[in-house]
Amino acid sequence: MEEEVPSGGDNIVTEFNTYEDFLDSQITSFDLYYLEDQELARQLVELGYRGSGEVLKREEFEARKAAAEASRLSKRSQQKTLASSGKELKDPLLRSLATREEANRSGKMTTIIFIRDKNARGQEISGYIDYAYRLKAEDFEPYFLGRKRLLPRPSDLSFYNWETQTSTSNPTPNYQVIAENASGLLFKNKRDRKIINVDPKAPTPGDNSTRTIIESPKYTQVVIYDHITRRKT
Repeated sequence: MEEEVPSGGDNIVTEFNTYEDFLDSQITSFDLYYLEDQELARQLVELGYRGSGEVLKREEFEARKAAAEASRLSKRSQQKTLASSGKELKDPLLRSLATREEANRSGKMTTIIFIRDKNARGQEISGYIDYAYRLKAEDFEPYFLGRKRLLPRPSDLSFYNWETQTSTSNPTPNYQVIAENASGLLFKNKRDRKIINVDPKAPTPGDNSTRTIIESPKYTQVVIYDHITRRKT
């Protein structure tokens, strides 16, 4: 029966601030003239004896009002969560990440970012970053503002320091790392259990996955692996 509450119901709660305002909108001057009591006129409208509009109890009006407000706040919150929103992005990597931000936040996509470059000490490092996990774990606005450079960390999916030969790998809420494999480094998506093969020589990174090379002047090498998780039906 909830499907019978159309947009018209939403219009009612957005048009009127209070339930009394809603009732008053259906009271005519003739009603007030004959009844001589506004409260009585309101009661008759609420009971359906007066007024030509929709009969709506106070509890239902308040429930719709609360639902409409929750929907409004949810939309505002969703807009605010996009760290890339309203930013002027010149770097190809940041532009690519911006187009994928909403999908990674909502769970429609889980992107793995491979970055090879030098750290603050001038040491060459490389690694694979779980973009969706990083988005939840830290504030990405400084990256999109150009105040920080996105680099792999020892806490990411995979990390390697070419100078110190330090190597780490860590599972995330989205991926399991399969390091000991003849095919090289693999990542298993924890949701649909599909394998993402990051070997550049592989003909494909796997089912529902794509590999995109990003040419950025700020990085030595960047490759993005997008995986679309199939929802169970």
